[in-house]
Amino acid sequence: MKYELLGKCPVCDSDMKVTELTCNACHTVMKGQFEPCKFCKLSKQHKYFIEVFIKNRGNIKEIEKELAVSYPTVRNKLEEVIEALGYKVDTKESSINRKEVLDRLSKGEINKEEALKLLSE
Repeated sequence: MKYELLGKCPVCDSDMKVTELTCNACHTVMKGQFEPCKFCKLSKQHKYFIEVFIKNRGNIKEIEKELAVSYPTVRNKLEEVIEALGYKVDTKESSINRKEVLDRLSKGEINKEEALKLLSE
């Protein structure tokens, strides 16, 4: 049975290290301490969000539809993933931008009620 590589310890949430790799074809074994990639360390929820984000080419409107969540929720999930990957999120930049909301309204991506809701948050 194959299992997904764990990036975090299920007991204490510390980083895990891979200590053995085996070739499926010739059965060569390599032992040592191998560091999993940043993405391996993400939670299943974060990995799923990244998959949806990429599948929808970053189109937030499509991500909203697929996940059945609001625009602010998509932004928050994206910021969570950015932080989980070890990057800082600028809170000033991450707050919903008035111009961005008005641009989405003018493009017909959101209606007047949605725009008012976003601007009031």
